[in-house]
Amino acid sequence: MSNSTQTLDTIDFAGKRAFVRVDFNVPLKDGVIGDDTRIRAALPTLEFILNGGGSVIAATHLGRPKGQVVEELRVAPVAAHLQKLLDGKAEVISAPAVRGSEVNRLAANLKPGQILLLENLRFEAGETKNDPALAHDLAQLANVFVQDAFGTCHRAHASTAGVPALLKPAVAGRLLQREMEAFELAFGDAKRPLVAVIGGAKVSDKILVLQRLIEKVDTILVGGGMAYTFLKAQGGRIGCSLCEEDRLETARQIMADAKAKGVDLLLPVDHVAADAFSATANILICEGDLEDGWMGLDIGPKTQQLFSDRLKQAATVVWNGPMGVFELQPFSAGTSKIALVLAESDCISVVGGGDSVAAIVKNGLQDRISHISTGGGAFLEMLEGKELPGIAALK
Repeated sequence: MSNSTQTLDTIDFAGKRAFVRVDFNVPLKDGVIGDDTRIRAALPTLEFILNGGGSVIAATHLGRPKGQVVEELRVAPVAAHLQKLLDGKAEVISAPAVRGSEVNRLAANLKPGQILLLENLRFEAGETKNDPALAHDLAQLANVFVQDAFGTCHRAHASTAGVPALLKPAVAGRLLQREMEAFELAFGDAKRPLVAVIGGAKVSDKILVLQRLIEKVDTILVGGGMAYTFLKAQGGRIGCSLCEEDRLETARQIMADAKAKGVDLLLPVDHVAADAFSATANILICEGDLEDGWMGLDIGPKTQQLFSDRLKQAATVVWNGPMGVFELQPFSAGTSKIALVLAESDCISVVGGGDSVAAIVKNGLQDRISHISTGGGAFLEMLEGKELPGIAALK
């Protein structure tokens, strides 16, 4: 945690109304929540405030209504589910709007132990534009700001940057605190060897990440589609695998920078290849070059072993991005292998990114990973070394 960022423990919430930016952007279909992980993740913060004698004005976005009221994206089902999870510990009141006279009345009449959940923030066009008027209307509802939506901290929106600029004190909630502490463990005074596992489709998506990691880590393991741009940049034949032709020189520079810094950058030595992008395609395991007509869709068994050996030697591991086309069963083994090795290790493990987290969850390994990030884009930007607007606003 940055010394200039306060936490819940610095505030006496007795008699106070806390505006808590939460991330309840959950999968919702026909009023049924498909996965309530994000709601559960906010409970420690909400319960701390309520147990301290405070009340909560919770604010979230849901889906992408783009400034319009979309009936299917109302937060009423979320409010009902939150009430169920609290199991009688607090009363949840669903606000009819994001702002306005009725919202002001409900906020003013909140009693300790009550939660007012505002309507979908993105029903207001000014939310994503960081509209000062919207930020003012939200800020005047409470007397403390709590940021607990790490997944939105990389966006300078009205509720993430505008409100904390006006409403002080502004502090980090438990979820955000855990995210910041995990990054401090990984990049502050990390236990070494420090290994980064980076996957995904494109080098262009991870250039800044790789450049920063070269300054921080001992080893970088590169998998996923992006590995084939590196392999071709080395002069290898990659068949019809994914490749960013305009990033070949970038890949060469990254490899040269890693070598100059004494960082081992390891690429796949074998591949699970297919003759089509399909779960029913013909498949072969091949080492070295790929022939025309074949595409690499996962790391092969020798690469899995190579990467596993490095991970078993690591004291700290940061992982972002899949090793192959994880959503197709024949090409998920490499990603699952990384997840299993991390779970079996006693290293400090910090994991973020949709498919990386999905591999952890799919294999039931959640409780064996040191930290699983709740933010996709925010996690990536933290890896890039950027200061996130939602965090900067707390200082």
